[in-house]
This record gives sequence, structure tokens and C-alpha cells, in this order.
Amino acid sequence: MPDSRAGAHAPLSFEPVSLDGQQRYLEYLSRSPQTASDYSFVNVWAWAEEYGLQWAFGKTHVWLRQTRPETVYWAPVGPWSGVDWSHCLCAAGACEFIRVPESLVRLWLQALGDRVRAVADRDHWDYVYRVADLADLDNGRLRSKRELLEAFRQEHDFVYHPMTMDCVEVADEMQEQWLKWRDAESRAVLDAENNAIHRVLTHWDDLHGLFGGVIEVGGVQAAYTVAEELTPDTVVIHFEKGHTRYQGIYQAINQMFLDSQARRFTLVNREQDLGDPGLRKSKLSYEPALFIKKYRVSLK
Repeated sequence: MPDSRAGAHAPLSFEPVSLDGQQRYLEYLSRSPQTASDYSFVNVWAWAEEYGLQWAFGKTHVWLRQTRPETVYWAPVGPWSGVDWSHCLCAAGACEFIRVPESLVRLWLQALGDRVRAVADRDHWDYVYRVADLADLDNGRLRSKRELLEAFRQEHDFVYHPMTMDCVEVADEMQEQWLKWRDAESRAVLDAENNAIHRVLTHWDDLHGLFGGVIEVGGVQAAYTVAEELTPDTVVIHFEKGHTRYQGIYQAINQMFLDSQARRFTLVNREQDLGDPGLRKSKLSYEPALFIKKYRVSLK
């Protein structure tokens, strides 16, 4: 049983998230009983500059906090059972948390009772699907997705293949073009995501477990996807972009990637909708098998 009180004797020392701590962080993450997409190292690294993310390595947990636009903690990364949470949280000096998975919220409620106030954050719930459902598209409720996929197959001279370093460089260029195709109304959000994508693509060789796929139409890259093994049975899709002039391009890149490169996984986590109505409608239309629910938590 981990002794969380051991960390109470020394204050936590926070520093910016760095590539140097990747392997150490992953070792702590492997001990977490539930892994939301937020906590994959690739995600933490991708958004570290946008959120001003910092971490501190304790004896039993990694503590994450963001400093922009406000200072707030994320859920501790490491084991959740057998922890003296009263001592552990006091040692961290944290009282406001975001992105806390539901299973950890339950443990805190059991351990700390009315000291915990938890509010569901629907915009940050992860959508999780069965890989077989999205790779096969043989569920009657996904018929419209298959029809769009088949229309794309019939109308275009395309090639699908795994992402290589050459593709990564082209994807980075394509991402800049993709920004120009999009509506400028949400420019701040798109710019932030673009910076995160660029950060990942330009450090492709430095990030463990990254893989992806590309669709070329007429010899030109038209779509790409970037993924990571989240757990032994779950793959997470971090980024998925396609040229919208090709009808069915998103159905194609999603199905082809899962079918050719992700059959070894049972589940695919397609992250959150962030409260965007169109994105929520789209993610729901693929019939999620489950949600990883997350909460904002205040501690007295």
C-alpha cells in the first residue's frame, strides 16, 4: 500500500512540463486505475504552453497544475486506492481541481465526505467507442457513416498509409492550410489547437507511442490522424484533420485508421467536445459505448 504521507514532509516543487520527465511521468500514469485523455503525456505536452502546465513529482503521485488562465490543479496521477487522501491533498496544498475522473471523485467523497464539492463538467467528458464498431460500420445506426465512406471510396483516387516522418512534415504544412479553410469566428480556439498540433508534429520522434495515418487524394495529402496508446486496450485520437472539399473525408480517415492500425485495441477514446454544439452532435452520432465523466472539484 502506498504511503501518501511520505510526501507531506517536503513541499512540492513545481516546474514546467518537459520532455525530460516523459518516461518518469508515464510510470506514474501506468498506476492510475482510470486514464482520461487529458492525462496522456502527449496531451499534457501538446497543451503545456497554452495552459502554462507545471508538474511536481512526489513519492506516490505526479501533481499537475495549470497557471493560465487561472491557477488550478488537475487530478493527481498515480495510484488512487490505499491512499490517505486527507494527508496527500494537504501536502499538495491544492483545493481546486478540474478534469477529475468520476472514479476518483467517488473515492474522495468516501474519504473526505462533505469537504468535497463536485460539479460535473459535461464539456470535458471523453467519448469512448468500440474500435470494431467504428472500423466495421456494420451497426445499422451508423449506416449514414458507411454511405459517406463508400461515396468517398467511389469518387476519389486515394491511398491510405501509416504516417511516416515525411508525412509528419507535410501534415504540419497541411495544418496551416487547414486553418485558412476554417471560419475565422473561432480563431482564438483554432490558433491554440494549431499550436498544440505543431508542437506534437515537430517533436514526433521524441514522443513515445505516437502513430497515425494519412489519406492522399491524387498524390496530395488530404487528411491525417494522430493517435497514441492510452492504455493496453484503448487508443486515443488526439488530432484528426481533413480537407472539407472531399465529402466523406472524415468518415474515411477515421474508419481506415482504426481498421488498418488499431484493431489490437478494444476501445477508442475520441476526447471531448468542449461544449461545441456541432462537435457534440457529431460525436454522439457515432454511438459512444461510454463516457469518461469528469468533474470540477472544490475541497474545504
